[in-house]
Amino acid sequence: MNDLVIRGLAKRFGQVEALGGVDLDVKAGGRTAIVGPSGSGKSTLLRLVAGFEMPDEGTISLGDRLLAGPGAVVPAHKRGIGIVSQDGALFPHLSVSDNIGFGLEAGEDRGKRIAGLMDAVELARSMADRRPHELSGGQQQRVALARALARRPGLMLLDEPFSALDTGLRQSIRDVVGRVLREAGIGSILVTHDRSEALSFADQVAVIRDGRFAQVGSPQQVYLHPADPDTALFTGDAVILRGTAGPEGVRCALGLVAAEPGGRVGPVSMMLRPSQIEFRPAPTGAAATFGAAGRVRQVIFEGGHSAVTVEILDEAPGSPTAGLLGLLHLTCPSPKAPSPGSAVVITVTGSAHVFAQAPAQAGTSGPPRFD
Repeated sequence: MNDLVIRGLAKRFGQVEALGGVDLDVKAGGRTAIVGPSGSGKSTLLRLVAGFEMPDEGTISLGDRLLAGPGAVVPAHKRGIGIVSQDGALFPHLSVSDNIGFGLEAGEDRGKRIAGLMDAVELARSMADRRPHELSGGQQQRVALARALARRPGLMLLDEPFSALDTGLRQSIRDVVGRVLREAGIGSILVTHDRSEALSFADQVAVIRDGRFAQVGSPQQVYLHPADPDTALFTGDAVILRGTAGPEGVRCALGLVAAEPGGRVGPVSMMLRPSQIEFRPAPTGAAATFGAAGRVRQVIFEGGHSAVTVEILDEAPGSPTAGLLGLLHLTCPSPKAPSPGSAVVITVTGSAHVFAQAPAQAGTSGPPRFD
């Protein structure tokens, strides 16, 4: 079993700490996505695993082999690790067949191996004699994947290989890559800026920030139960609120909201995903019996859905003392989009996720933070 085990991995460039002692396990056949902002250490980690850089501290093991650590430095070409980059890095003067077979020993099995790899990545065999410039972007990435698989690597590194592809093609190529790696039982690490790509491709997501992992877990854990507000905002659209937790829930700008069980009492920070927030026309002639008061500030038509900005008010719209508590940016089906200026009632479904750490400033409520 070619499990990847990283312990205490650190790398510095002069006075700059690129990685600050990270631990990571990637099971054989498992798919891990590393996401984080630019300069967070994603590429450095990938280069250390590939063997293009040497760590200052820590160890990297693949199966029973120590690739990097005290007294061990296995060069990149002997690590048994495949890599697919953003541009594919194909040899322009070689045909598809020769690109895939580059590095394979000559023999009667070479042709069968190349043909089998083309079938695996869903490339027509009629393309075998084409050159890279005669292929589409998606076809080039399939060739790059097949070439990386040809040497039967123990681990595959994917360095933003889908980012240059069109949206629809990106999904189909990602599905092909995931299927091929899963069937071959090869573990993989995907580095990406695309949070939806990370969540859909991987069975383990590692959020990196300032050279350290903020959270490592399943896509569901990281998305639904983020470790902190920054992780919540990085992994998807989120509304961050301050409030006061009690036995019934959390009292905040949106009223009393149910919260996940955790036993927290007092000032808290909490998260709601936009899909949990709904709004409907405010009743006329009577105050709403539940929900927060709101007023539609802006509606932007985007086809099937419209982007709606809603003001959260501390009193019913039209009241001379109504004050603005914050803004919500939501979406709704365009046929049901409200009119700018209309009064709405804002309600919450499901439970809010309460962060383990209390907010820096105590308070019963605070303006939503939405990115």
